[in-house]
Amino acid sequence: MGQYLNDPLIFLIEVVFGLYVTVVLLRFLFQLFGVDFYNPICRLVVKITNPPLRFLRPIVPGIGKIDVSSIILMLTVQYVSFILITLIIGAKFLPVALLALSAVEIINHTFNIFIFSVIILAIFSWISSPYQYNPVVQILHQLTQPVMRPIQKLMPPVSGIDLSPMLALIGLFFFKLLIIPPLRGLAGYIPA
Repeated sequence: MGQYLNDPLIFLIEVVFGLYVTVVLLRFLFQLFGVDFYNPICRLVVKITNPPLRFLRPIVPGIGKIDVSSIILMLTVQYVSFILITLIIGAKFLPVALLALSAVEIINHTFNIFIFSVIILAIFSWISSPYQYNPVVQILHQLTQPVMRPIQKLMPPVSGIDLSPMLALIGLFFFKLLIIPPLRGLAGYIPA
């Protein structure tokens, strides 16, 4: 009966903890890239992440625009997730390896956020213009500007067609595949 529950429990832990890590990461990126915090989506993200960050901020000060308390919160949540999964499957774990793997997973989440943001923006660009003032679209524009701006300078629209999202996606996937597997290997991760 115990083995029967392992997969559903692991799935539930990955989803719940992964969603929270993603929300904290979004808050970190919003602050880093100066996204409009009056946007309703930003306010929701702030409301969800405020309780633990309110506790951490006095203890862990930020460094310039970098919110160190958000980084520590992400690492802690991801780390607890990996510990719970390791306990469920009954494997031995090295705390340092799990911490390193937690950092790699946050980098992976960051790539995924940018990839999905560019895809969603590309889809919205094909739909009629009423969506350009949607709060989600506004956030995605502000969030992806650091990635899209240099590409759009190199590759302006051709005959009214903006190919920069395609180039951005190719670059994001390339760097994700280039960076994540070696980092997982260094963290002691062996793919199943």
